[in-house]
Amino acid sequence: MRLKYAFISQLSADYSVRRLCLTLKVHASGYYAWLAKPKSARAKDDQRLLGLIKHSWLESGGVYGYRKIHDDLRELGEQCGRHRVARLMRQEGLRSQTGYRRRPGRYGGKPPVASPNHLERRFNVTEPNKVWVTDITYIRTYEGWLFLAVVLDLFSRQVIGWSMKPQMTSDLAIDALLMAVWRRKPKQEVMIHSDQGSQFSSGDWQSFLKANNLLGSMSRRGNCHDNAVAESFFQLLKRERIRRKIYSTRQDARADVFDYIEMFYNPKRRHGFNKQLSPVEFEKRYFQILESV
Repeated sequence: MRLKYAFISQLSADYSVRRLCLTLKVHASGYYAWLAKPKSARAKDDQRLLGLIKHSWLESGGVYGYRKIHDDLRELGEQCGRHRVARLMRQEGLRSQTGYRRRPGRYGGKPPVASPNHLERRFNVTEPNKVWVTDITYIRTYEGWLFLAVVLDLFSRQVIGWSMKPQMTSDLAIDALLMAVWRRKPKQEVMIHSDQGSQFSSGDWQSFLKANNLLGSMSRRGNCHDNAVAESFFQLLKRERIRRKIYSTRQDARADVFDYIEMFYNPKRRHGFNKQLSPVEFEKRYFQILESV
C-alpha cells in the first residue's frame, strides 16, 4: 500500500513538473538538470549572510530593519551593501517593527504649580548630565494598569532612571528621578524637563528638585512636541516590545520592561541620534575621548 501511494505521489509530481515546463517552454530534462546544478558561490554566500541577518534580527527582538542590521554586519567585519541586506530580508519575510498612531483625544491640563519652558526644544546636548527629560506612560495587563515613569539623559538618550507602580502618583515620578540622581550623582545643576502633569507639579516634586540641585522645566500646555524625546522612547518601547506581548500580571509586564530597558535599549539598541551606537556605547566613547585629550 505504501508503494502504491508513493508511486501515485511521484506521478503527481511528474505531472506538475511537465505542466511547469510547458508553461515556461523548457524541456523537462533541462529543468531536472537545473535542479541538480550546484549553487553558485554568490548563492552560498547569500545563505551564509542570511544566517547572520536572522541572528541580528532575532537578537533585536524582531524590531531591527535593514539599516541597523547592516550596521551590525559591518561591525562583525562583513563587506556587504545595504541593498543586499534589504533584498535578503525581503525574500525571507523579515521586517522591522513599524509605528502606530496615537489615540485621538484631549491631552494636558493646567497644573497648580508650573515651571517655565527652559528647554525650548533644544534637544541636542553636548555633554551628559546637563539636561534630563521625564515622562509617564501606561501598560495594559489582565491584572490592571501598570504605570511607567522614565528619566532620559538628552546627551545619549540613555534611560538613567525608571519606576513602575500600579497607581500614577507623585511617588512614581520621584522614584524614577531618585534612581537617576543616585546613578549619575551630578556635580552641577541639571535641568529636568517634563510635561504639565500633576505628578510633576506637586509640592513633593518641587521639593525634591530644590533638594537635589535640579532646575525644573515644563512643556507648554497640551504640546507633546516640547517633550518629544521622552515621547519617542515610549513609542519605541510600545512598538518594539509592549504591543507584541500580552501580559497576564503586572509582574510579567514589569519584568519585560526591565529586560527591554536594561538588557536591550541601553546597552545594545542602535540609535540614529548616537551615530548608530547604543546609548551606553555612545557615552563610553565620549569619556574615552575626554581621557585621551
